[in-house]
Amino acid sequence: MEATRKYPKTSRFAAIETLLRLNRTRYPVKPLFDSVTDECRLIGAERSLAMNLIYGVLRRRDYLDLLIGKLCNRPLDQLEPFVYQALSVGLYQLFCLDRIPESAAVNETVNALKAASLKKHLHGFVNGVLRAATRQRDTLPGPDDTLSSGAPILNHPAWLTDRWRDRYGQDEMERICRVNSREPRLTLRVNTLKIDRNHFANRLQEDGITAIPGHYAPDSLVLTNYQGSISALPGYDEGCFQVQDEAAQLATLLLGPFTSQMAYLDGCAGLGGKTSHILQLMAPNSRVVAVEPEPQRLRLLQENLDRLAPERQLTICPTNLQEYLRTSRLQFDRVLIDAPCSGTGVIGRHPDIRWNRQPDDLIGYQLEQLDLLDNAAELVAPEGVIVYATCSIEIEENQQVMERFLAAHPGFSLTSCRGYLPETAVGFLEGDVFAPRPTGEIDGFFAARFMRTS
Repeated sequence: MEATRKYPKTSRFAAIETLLRLNRTRYPVKPLFDSVTDECRLIGAERSLAMNLIYGVLRRRDYLDLLIGKLCNRPLDQLEPFVYQALSVGLYQLFCLDRIPESAAVNETVNALKAASLKKHLHGFVNGVLRAATRQRDTLPGPDDTLSSGAPILNHPAWLTDRWRDRYGQDEMERICRVNSREPRLTLRVNTLKIDRNHFANRLQEDGITAIPGHYAPDSLVLTNYQGSISALPGYDEGCFQVQDEAAQLATLLLGPFTSQMAYLDGCAGLGGKTSHILQLMAPNSRVVAVEPEPQRLRLLQENLDRLAPERQLTICPTNLQEYLRTSRLQFDRVLIDAPCSGTGVIGRHPDIRWNRQPDDLIGYQLEQLDLLDNAAELVAPEGVIVYATCSIEIEENQQVMERFLAAHPGFSLTSCRGYLPETAVGFLEGDVFAPRPTGEIDGFFAARFMRTS
């Protein structure tokens, strides 16, 4: 009987529950998702579908709110929170995905309410709204349509679109929003310690995976049709590649020239994407120190570097940069500060960022970034270089940090990034700094080179 039947907590339930928890907090979506999917015991395709639904709803929130407003006879803030998220997930399947049958989208979304033990009249309400949406599909706006006023559906908070409009103009602001509302492409950095780019592309092709060379970074490959897990790709266990956007790959090149007997410090190693790239590029008799204080990231950093570059000369320090400075007597030829930031250049990859960030966050990040650079300045050798990088496109975290650092450290000067970038990438220069905005081919990013001159 309906009253006693136990409904499983499927991918739709996990997506709705994760969005519900995200809406109550400003936590990153990934740990919330991991917690919910562990509770629901989702694996494989069900887990992947849940993540795709979550990311899709976050990328299209304004559009989905518009549909809900047209289909419901009540304000959004008067909807029961689980019902609101269920409608978002259901409508995203109906209007933004073409591989899920309408009946499955409706029925499985309604079953998620049953799994949550919501009252029966709410099941009927969601079922009615979603079925009305299928009947009215031709009269409702599509995801890339404009509002009745002619204005675009931006799917970003007003504080972000306002600042981008002021800085870049209306057309460029709209373009960035469109890019961020699309699923980003998957880019790899081929690990040339193990295999060259052409041979790895051929290996992928043999498995039916289309891989084309990236346009900007010399070791990049773009996978155009892959939907599986990263660890299932050929060559993963062997360390043949690292997932990394071309902007991040280009930033590491700014540590050049890679000559012998160089000492490198990665002051914010994280999961080791750029650390492993330094290990890949460095010349003989060079060494790398990677600093990372957070235990979970530290574990993943070690795993990644064991996979990608187990034989390279590397020291991992489980501490932060300030503590490392207190205990180290070393000086480095190159210091990379890939600083914590707002992440507004990678909103397309991390769509929760647009809804989690607030304007006041930018100054908080700026202070943290300046502290990191102050510490880095003590660790770089004479005529050595600091490369400062963020995945933000905000002035507070980029140009203002650069200006404040140089004003406080007259022994450093800004040097041009031009000589270290491939010719295809010099169009991303703004003066001496590397500053692409999101294009769909490359993430938004910022990087500057500071040389110690005295």
